[in-house]
Amino acid sequence: MSAPHNTPQVPKAPKVTEREARRVAEAAREQDWRKPSFAKELFLGRFRLDLIHPHPLPPPDDIRRGEEFLARLRTFCETHIDSARIEREAKIPDEVIAGLKELGALGMKIETKYGGLGLTQVYYNKALALVGSVSPAIGALLSAHQSIGVPQPLKIFGTQEQKDVYLPRLATTDISAFLLTEPDVGSDPARLATTAVPDGPDYVLDGVKLWTTNGVVADLLVVMARVPASEGHPGGITAFVVEADAPGVTVEHRNAFMGLRGIENGVTRFHQVRVPGACRIGPEGAGLKIALTTLNTGRLSLPAMCVGVGKWSLKIAREWSAVREQWGRPVAKHEAVGAKISFIAATTFALEAIVDLSSQMADEDRNDIRIEAALAKLYGSEMGWLIADELVQIRGGRGFETAASLAARGERAVPAEQMLRDMRINRIFEGSTEIMHLLIAREAVDAHLKVAGDIIDPDKPLSAKAKAGANAAGFYARWLPKLVAGPGQLPRTYAEFHPAGHRDLSGHLRYVERASRKLARSTFYAMSRWQGRMETKQGFLGRIVDIGAELFAMSAACVRAEHLRGAEEHGREAYQLADAFCEQARIRVEELFTRLWSNTDDLDRRVVDGVLSGTYTWLEEGVIDPSGEGPWIADATPGPAAQENQHRPVR
Repeated sequence: MSAPHNTPQVPKAPKVTEREARRVAEAAREQDWRKPSFAKELFLGRFRLDLIHPHPLPPPDDIRRGEEFLARLRTFCETHIDSARIEREAKIPDEVIAGLKELGALGMKIETKYGGLGLTQVYYNKALALVGSVSPAIGALLSAHQSIGVPQPLKIFGTQEQKDVYLPRLATTDISAFLLTEPDVGSDPARLATTAVPDGPDYVLDGVKLWTTNGVVADLLVVMARVPASEGHPGGITAFVVEADAPGVTVEHRNAFMGLRGIENGVTRFHQVRVPGACRIGPEGAGLKIALTTLNTGRLSLPAMCVGVGKWSLKIAREWSAVREQWGRPVAKHEAVGAKISFIAATTFALEAIVDLSSQMADEDRNDIRIEAALAKLYGSEMGWLIADELVQIRGGRGFETAASLAARGERAVPAEQMLRDMRINRIFEGSTEIMHLLIAREAVDAHLKVAGDIIDPDKPLSAKAKAGANAAGFYARWLPKLVAGPGQLPRTYAEFHPAGHRDLSGHLRYVERASRKLARSTFYAMSRWQGRMETKQGFLGRIVDIGAELFAMSAACVRAEHLRGAEEHGREAYQLADAFCEQARIRVEELFTRLWSNTDDLDRRVVDGVLSGTYTWLEEGVIDPSGEGPWIADATPGPAAQENQHRPVR
């Protein structure tokens, strides 16, 4: 029997100021731009079409291996996955998970030398789109395991010994989960309460993690915990690989949600869990950087599944709208419904263009795609939700009715309402829309902060402000004149996007070039106007990002259409879809530009102040709150588990 260890003191969750929280987040982000970025240049008013056109392509061998796996996966999905059963029982059957393991689906992104399939990001995302269309819960399981779970952090930051030990397991048998969020800590990791206290060569883990996707069935966990600074330990938020069945690890609750009913998401408690030092990923204090770097490409999995939903929604809209008649004509022939179908088709084309382009750039590793991946996540989740919502509207009452009810009365069991519920979470997890706006905005203004940040930083001395002023003057003297005119004003620019017999896409690219310069001018004007208060103008920053997302989507759609034309793969139809999407996007962009300066942001803030101070409580009268009793945020005090362990690994 081993000698007893002294119980380490567990520090309380830190109290941090807003400035300290921002400092933690800033320290975790990548500071340098070593590779070019199409999206970064776009926000700076420089339309670098050469970075994405001609459309990059995967090597033939990658295509062959990817297509072969997709064929096997399709057969498995068609013969072994009963999505209605998963929805009904709120659980993915164990035999389905076992079949996915046998198929190699756990190791899609893991190198072949570790027993994985070694698929490219392009084909990994195509696989997620396919499996996510039949069961979003299975898509979530595979994505959480490979995109943000143990394999990806180990691939980038793990030691060779860690890779040799864990990756073969993760490629074939073991499911992984990523544990960052806590009951009182969401997008503000500076307040992380879970601790990993050094004790000899080990760490002792204490804390509670919330919304641990895959946590209920996981075999291995990536856990983010705070290491207190001490002699020989710089401390900070640190990443660890933890065995899910280690003593002291308890899944206290399996969460249930409005959608993704088969998802294995829970609350996990760590009480005096001893973790060997060899299980630490990277150095102490690098945890947030590891998490953010992992998400650079990991975020592409979510929009990939949105593409799958878009394709399915288009199929259902086409089939239903052709047979459902109103006033003597199929409903698709009525303009009000036809506009929705056009939106679904054009937007699905654009979403696939964004995901395929970003994924191929990730595979080639020539460009820095941190902004592109974030834009793909943001745009995919927002537009995917709109697509699902429009499908429900097209289906009418049948869209609101469950598939089981439709089948019971003799009609086709179309799970449109389920898809709407399943899609809703995409606007929240892996970075909510609001957080994505701020994250992308920070990267978009990085060039400005590097040359002028010290001017608006209240902590900087006058000498630093003076030096920053001189640097800023030189930068803006060179940069601003380039925002006045550009190739978007020349009528024959991008002429290769107007081939004979096809729609004209060159005008849309000229629009993107002009709009990117206008976007950069607007950002500069706002920084000049608000200076240090710019970070509080979240409404403005969100619209800036949304404009950039639309311009990125337009660019990707045009480049994809031209690629398909050159490859003689539905080129004429692709040009039509790209043209329709760009026309729709231009209307949204113009509205967003108007709302940069004509909005209700100031009035909204005054109303919010009134709501919080109780000024409008009279407006809440006349209703009954059906909510149950209990605290708004559950107690997450470290300590032994008081509930039965819900952990159930799938063997």
